[in-house]
Amino acid sequence: MKRWILGLCAALLTMSQLAHAELELVITEGVDSARPIGIIPFQWEGGGAAPVDMASVIASDLRRSGKFSPVAPNAMPQTPTSEADINYAAWTALGVDALVTGSVSKNADGNYVINYQLIDVVRGQLTNGESRGLEDGKLVQTSDHVLLNNRATVRTNRLRQYAHRISDVVYEKLTGEKGAFLTRISYVVIDDNSDYPYQLRIADYDGYNEQLVLKSKQPLMSPSWSPDGNKLAYVSFENQQSQIFIMDITNGTREMVASFPRHNGSPRFSPDGKKLAMVLSKSGSLQVYVMDLQTKAMKQVTDGRANNTEAFWDPSGQSMIFTSDRGGKPQIYRVNLADGSTERLTWQGSQNLGGQLTPDGRYLVMVNRSDSGYNIAKQDLKTGAVQILTKTFLDESPSIAPNGGMVIYSSVNNKSNELSLVSIDGRFKARLPATSGRVRAPSWGPFL
Repeated sequence: MKRWILGLCAALLTMSQLAHAELELVITEGVDSARPIGIIPFQWEGGGAAPVDMASVIASDLRRSGKFSPVAPNAMPQTPTSEADINYAAWTALGVDALVTGSVSKNADGNYVINYQLIDVVRGQLTNGESRGLEDGKLVQTSDHVLLNNRATVRTNRLRQYAHRISDVVYEKLTGEKGAFLTRISYVVIDDNSDYPYQLRIADYDGYNEQLVLKSKQPLMSPSWSPDGNKLAYVSFENQQSQIFIMDITNGTREMVASFPRHNGSPRFSPDGKKLAMVLSKSGSLQVYVMDLQTKAMKQVTDGRANNTEAFWDPSGQSMIFTSDRGGKPQIYRVNLADGSTERLTWQGSQNLGGQLTPDGRYLVMVNRSDSGYNIAKQDLKTGAVQILTKTFLDESPSIAPNGGMVIYSSVNNKSNELSLVSIDGRFKARLPATSGRVRAPSWGPFL
């Protein structure tokens, strides 16, 4: 029971400037059946080296989705800089049906001009790079094989961010699903060699552009994003007891919202950002409560002698899932917020805890306990089918990307906690090891 009940934590908090990125993604398992795609190195129209390798960022993003397998630059039959230079037959021979080409140049203002195209290789080969259609009853040349042809001007410090934006646009165009590469994560780093060993940080989803938000001589726990991505709720222990705070990460201001007797933990914003779910033990056992953030009015959601914790909102905001030991061992339940009716969702495995729902409400992602240890698993809520997504011995704290395509979680590797990624279908896996410290409690932020 000690593993799944969130412990008390303490914090002595200060703001900090940008820190050097300490996470570097390492691919541990690729996708043999993923769709081949060509991300051509962007032409750099300037002296020296390009400030950001745009194509490399885009290729890495698409690979991590588990749905695409970008062709390595040294395996490309050519590196065309424009649609007119594409050898369609050479690319289709590799099984590639889509290409991304682009260029980056610097303008007189010191900003960067980015042009990029997404090309349908199959359609381009069939039409020999030229398509014809009717316009006002006349046969005219069209460019149906050019799926995207976009241009943008960005500042130097936004180049990598805009590469993620291109990844999102390409991903959505090819899959029909919204991309989640232009998002951020939060997590807790524990560095025993630091004067402030407990650190709450945020970064791009791939570990770049890391920023230290809070540092403490006492533990920090359970960061959770607001729906607008401007605030983090977290647990602290500043007055010899656990307390819940909400921090505005844009200006560093914060508000203490819960300081009840004994345990205050597991804060989670509602989908509309107007309420905060939390776990309190002021009545004895752990119970789920909801606070109206404007009025501070509290409503108790669960009751009884069992411990009920780790609440997570249904995307509709009409119900919640939570972990409870009411059946003897931790399992995941759903409660209807209107009438309080409750049903058990998980049955496979000796324990299931730390549940989250995908944005479409179809899947439950959780920590599943079996003979192989604690692993991240996915349950189809319609069929009940359970799929184990990870294989390491101790995985915990799963957090789902806002498009439902990937899961970030904390895992143990070489006796140290680090962050890992797995695609929702389990086909792609990667680690984000820190250069110092242990990394825990990841939380995936909303779309930017």
